[in-house]
Amino acid sequence: MSSSFVTYIDESGDEGFVFKPAGAGSSRWFVLSAAVIRKSDDLQVVACLREVRALLGKPPHQPLHFVDLRHEQRIPYVRRVGALPLRTINVLIYKPLIAEPARFQRGKDLLYRHATRLLLARVSRLCRDQRRAGEGDGCTDLIFSNRSTMSGAEIRAHLSLTGSPAADDPSATPLDAQVIDPGRITTAEHSRLAGLQIADAVASSLYLAVTRNRYGEAEPAYLRLLAGTLYRHQHQALDHGLIVWPADVAAVKKAAPEAVHLEGC
Repeated sequence: MSSSFVTYIDESGDEGFVFKPAGAGSSRWFVLSAAVIRKSDDLQVVACLREVRALLGKPPHQPLHFVDLRHEQRIPYVRRVGALPLRTINVLIYKPLIAEPARFQRGKDLLYRHATRLLLARVSRLCRDQRRAGEGDGCTDLIFSNRSTMSGAEIRAHLSLTGSPAADDPSATPLDAQVIDPGRITTAEHSRLAGLQIADAVASSLYLAVTRNRYGEAEPAYLRLLAGTLYRHQHQALDHGLIVWPADVAAVKKAAPEAVHLEGC
């Protein structure tokens, strides 16, 4: 039997810890986002990209890279993503507050792996709670945007070893083997799949919503347009569709006032 859901995963920001004045150096934030959609609705993602390309005057089949678009192009794009029948889950890591950054510098992709575990704990809960009888086997296909430093085999091996949530994230649930099957993990180039381009738009939107630009401004409008897609558990998005780590939102707001609007989601 086929999977019930498809989950597309992409990132924004970097994993470095060299912070320089005025926002230079490594990014303060690292964002990992998942766009989860029922397999029966997956073609709506393709239709959305087709509509956005036509609206923006882009050639058919040209991949959309959020970073390459202007603000006035991003707004209608994100508005249409926000209207899709999908749910998004976003891990927002504010790296300057990590108490032991050396822990994530002892090997490659350690911060990414940690974020993946936090993310998939929520994907597991979302798919488990929203599965429907007669629509697949309850599992989700997991499609990660290709990374030059980490293969699909490495992601599969990592998840096979980390079935439990992080000890410092008590709100997460263990990965449900009836939902998250490492054998259904693949990676693909961003340009090949409309769903990965949607995940790119989501991750980039969340990143820009909490990151100051060179003029000292963040752009919360993108988050507002995506608010309806956030996975909510008992009507709450925080710790479910929005996971702020390593501290709670109040501590992050004190260190990074530009993140103030996260609390209103």
